[in-house]
Amino acid sequence: MLDKHWRAKVEQGLQPVGEGLHRARVHPDALTILGLAFSVATAFLIAQGRLGLAVIGVVATGVPDILDGTVARHSGKAGPRGAFFDSVVDRVSDAVLLGGVAWHLAGESAYLPMLAFAAVALSMLISYERAKAEGLGFTAKGGLMERAERLVLLAVGLALDLLVLALWVMIVLGAITAIQRFLKVWLQATSPEGTEPGAGAARRPRGRRRHSRPAPSPSSTGGGDELELAGAPRTRRIGEWWAARQARAGTRPRRRTRP
Repeated sequence: MLDKHWRAKVEQGLQPVGEGLHRARVHPDALTILGLAFSVATAFLIAQGRLGLAVIGVVATGVPDILDGTVARHSGKAGPRGAFFDSVVDRVSDAVLLGGVAWHLAGESAYLPMLAFAAVALSMLISYERAKAEGLGFTAKGGLMERAERLVLLAVGLALDLLVLALWVMIVLGAITAIQRFLKVWLQATSPEGTEPGAGAARRPRGRRRHSRPAPSPSSTGGGDELELAGAPRTRRIGEWWAARQARAGTRPRRRTRP
């Protein structure tokens, strides 16, 4: 949701920074790795209970994730390889951050770390749904809980020392997002033309009736003579076929007379 409405504005605001990094010949992959390093350091801060500094670490984790795309576009290095690398590193970063949260909560209760594990599992499912959908030619973007929302919610939970509440919100909204993406792809895949429903796709033609018999092709009758003409009684069709056959042979069908 934030990616759809705010990411473009944030990237535009950080445009001068991205241009400066490009002029300094900073490689976009280096920014991606830097963001991963920030996430690892932030996870250690969370595990040690230093939540105030961890808020700064979460912000530092998200900034390189925005700048690497800007630098890649300015340097002409944007492509599938960089997108793949950035996506994989983002998944690792999410797992590391929530792993630090699980470590921190383990000191309070043996069951609270399961909330962090559930949030990680849902984040991976949401990302997988989009990747699989795009691999099949569909779209699965959007939702209430994407990566930007997870980072913002985690930062708020750290700042207010409400990690358990933040995890519960993350899990509920993550489950809703997973269902949203599943239904979005399901509707695209089951629509007549594999597109979004309501696109005005033509209805599929109905099949033949069960007891109707298709007319044979000319090659199947041995000379272009159709044994069955649609809409005529069967006996009449056979009689017409026999009359046409005799006419081509130069003879007329004889009428049987009584002696």
